[in-house]
Amino acid sequence: MPIARNAARTALVACAGLFAVTACGSGDGADEAQSKQVTLVTHDSFNVSKGVLAEFRKKTGYTVKVLKSGDAGQAVNQAVLSKGNPQGDVLFGVDNTLLSRAVDNGVFAPYLAKGLDRVPAEYRLDGEKHRVTPVDTGDICVNYDKSYFADKKLDPPRTFEDLADPKYKNLLVTENVATSSPGLGFLLGTAAEFGDKGWQDYWKKLKANGVKVVEGWEQAYNEEFSGSAGGKKAGGDRPLVVSYASSPPVEVLYADPQPDEAPTGVLTDTCFRQIEFAGL
Repeated sequence: MPIARNAARTALVACAGLFAVTACGSGDGADEAQSKQVTLVTHDSFNVSKGVLAEFRKKTGYTVKVLKSGDAGQAVNQAVLSKGNPQGDVLFGVDNTLLSRAVDNGVFAPYLAKGLDRVPAEYRLDGEKHRVTPVDTGDICVNYDKSYFADKKLDPPRTFEDLADPKYKNLLVTENVATSSPGLGFLLGTAAEFGDKGWQDYWKKLKANGVKVVEGWEQAYNEEFSGSAGGKKAGGDRPLVVSYASSPPVEVLYADPQPDEAPTGVLTDTCFRQIEFAGL
């Protein structure tokens, strides 16, 4: 079950407050407008409403500049390379698949967020060092295009093993594990399923079965996947994609008119739990 909404919000707002203070404190000699700005580095899929940003500015006096830096893996890699001269004040979106890469390279400064005690201990993966604050969870899962399988009179796959079945050849698109947290989460899910001795053989089967690997989630879901609104516009022809359990309801939310049910579904036996963090 995801982190309670209020607990996650409390942790994020507490972090954001310190980021604002830090940004102000580092602005010696800068003009007033610059010193009142917080730069938030994040992944391309980060989305926040103007209303939330306006509320933050009203409460703190600071504006937020959002700097999107590719998929989460790319954002973390850039943070590691630029740690001596950071691109921003806070990194939002490092997750449990990438956390060790960031903390082992000294990207974050310790900070104990107010309200962190309200977040379950199972999500506080940095223990008592407090270099990052957990802000949300989500399940990385294979999604499928319902209309494709209905039109082909083909049952959707159900398991990891099914994805390597020849009847699903050339249907799956996933993300590069070096640059994408969903891609890495999917890899870790297969490792958990097939074990240390079996996951590499499984990926050989996936490769032989025509899996397509692209750089990030935006490209996979909004360009290659035939079931998403973006994929339809872009001519996507892959009816299976590594995405999130939350993707189908989002398809309903942003459709106009809204359908009675989601046009996409989730292969629940392929899910991997992701925990996202923010850090100073």
